Amino acid sequence: MIEQNTATTIGAAAAPPPPEKLLSKPVALIQLVVFSAIGLIMFFVPFTIGEKSTILFDHGATYLVNQQHTLSVTLLFLLMLYGVSKPFIDGSWRKNITHMIMTVFKVIGLILAVMYITGTAPAVMMETDMLPFLFEKLALPVGMIVPLGALILAFLVGFGLLEMVGVLMQPIMKPIWKTPGSSAIDAVASFVGSYSIGLLITNRVYLQKQYSAREAIIIATGFSTVSAAFMVIVAKTLGLMEFWNVFFWSTLVITFIVTAITARIPPISLFDDEVERPDLDHTRGTRLAAAFDLGLSTSRRATDLKQILWSNFRDGLTMAAAIVPSIIAVGLTGLLLAKYTPVFDALGLLLYPFTWLGGLPEPLVAAKGMSAGLAEMFLPALLLSEADILTRYVAGVISISSVLFFSAMIPCVLATEIPVSVGKMVIIWFERVVLSILLAAAFGQLAMYLNWIG
Repeated sequence: MIEQNTATTIGAAAAPPPPEKLLSKPVALIQLVVFSAIGLIMFFVPFTIGEKSTILFDHGATYLVNQQHTLSVTLLFLLMLYGVSKPFIDGSWRKNITHMIMTVFKVIGLILAVMYITGTAPAVMMETDMLPFLFEKLALPVGMIVPLGALILAFLVGFGLLEMVGVLMQPIMKPIWKTPGSSAIDAVASFVGSYSIGLLITNRVYLQKQYSAREAIIIATGFSTVSAAFMVIVAKTLGLMEFWNVFFWSTLVITFIVTAITARIPPISLFDDEVERPDLDHTRGTRLAAAFDLGLSTSRRATDLKQILWSNFRDGLTMAAAIVPSIIAVGLTGLLLAKYTPVFDALGLLLYPFTWLGGLPEPLVAAKGMSAGLAEMFLPALLLSEADILTRYVAGVISISSVLFFSAMIPCVLATEIPVSVGKMVIIWFERVVLSILLAAAFGQLAMYLNWIG
C-alpha cells in the first residue's frame, strides 16, 4: 500500500493535471488576458480620487489609514501580535542567532507600538520624526498596503503572465546578467512579489544544482528586491506617487543595470561558476509561441480563483506581520543612531564623493541618509523625506536597488544555502549603492529637464 501510494504521488507530481481539472483553452485565454489586465491596471494606471492621483490599491490603503484609522490600528496590532508570536509558536526563534536577534527586534517593535499608542514612550522617542512618524507614516501604511498589494499581485503572478515574461526574457539573461534563462522567473517574482519568494526559488534551484554559486549569488543579491507594494510605501514617503510610473520603471531598469555590472566585478566575479545543466532554449522564431503556450497552460490550471486570491493575501498578511514590528524597532534604532550618533556620518563619508559627483544639492546630507539603508531599506526614505526632489528620487531608487539590508534581506540570505558571507554582502551593498547613486542622479536630472518629475 505504501509503495502504491508513493507511486501514485510521484505519478501525480510528474503528470499534468487531469483533464477535468483544466479550464478550456478559450476560457483560459480570457482569464489570462482579463486577469493580467486587471493586475496591470491596478498596479500601473493612476486614478484621481479626491484630488489625489495614485494607483487604485494605494487609494484603498489610504482610505483605511485616514478614514478608518481606529480599524487600521486594530488590524495592525493583530498583525503584529501574530508576527511576534509566530516564531515562538513554530520554534523558529531558536533556529539560529539571526532568527533570535530578529525575534527580539519584533518583540521590541510591539512594545514600542504599545508605548506609542498609550503615550508612555520616553519624550525623545515621541518627537514627531521618531515613533509618531514610524507608526503613522510607515507601519500603518505598510500593514495595509502589503496585504492589499499581495492580493492584487495574484492577478499578475497567478494566471500565466509571470511565466510568459520569464520565457520571453530567457535570451537576454545569460549575456547581460550572467545567469541562466530560468532566473528570469526569480527576477520577476521578486520585483512583483517579494524578495522572500525570489530567495525561496533561488535556494531551491541552487540546491538542485541548477545554479552555480556565482549565479545564485547574482540572483540573490541583484534580483531579490523588495516588492512593488513596498515601492509604493517608499514613493509615498518621499512624495513621488505623482510620478509613480517614472519612478517604478526607472528604478527597475537601474536596479538591473547595477546587477549586470556587479556580476562582472569582485567579489561576485570571484565565486565559483561551475555547474552542470542541460542548455535548454527555444529555436529562433518560436519563443513568443512558447511563452504564450506556457502562459495559457498556467492559466488553464488556475481553476480556483478564491484559493489563488486567498493564498496570495495570506502570504501578504504573513509578510506584513513579520516585518512591521521589526521595521518599528530597527527603524527607531536607525533614526536614533542617525540623529544622535556619528555612525551614519562616518559611513556617509564613503558615499559623499559619489553624491557630490551626481550633482545632488546637499551631497553630504544625502550620503548620510542613503548610508542608513544598510540597516533598513526604508531609512533613506525616512531621513530624506523633506529633501529636494532630485535627492528624494535618488533616495527612492537607492532604497530599492541596494537590495541588501540588515533588518530583513541579509538574514534571509544567511538562512539559505547560498554561499555568501556578511562581509561580502556589505561590499556588494556598497557597490550597488555607489552605482545606483550615479545612475539615478543622471536619470533624475534628465527627468527633471523633461518635466517627468519636479
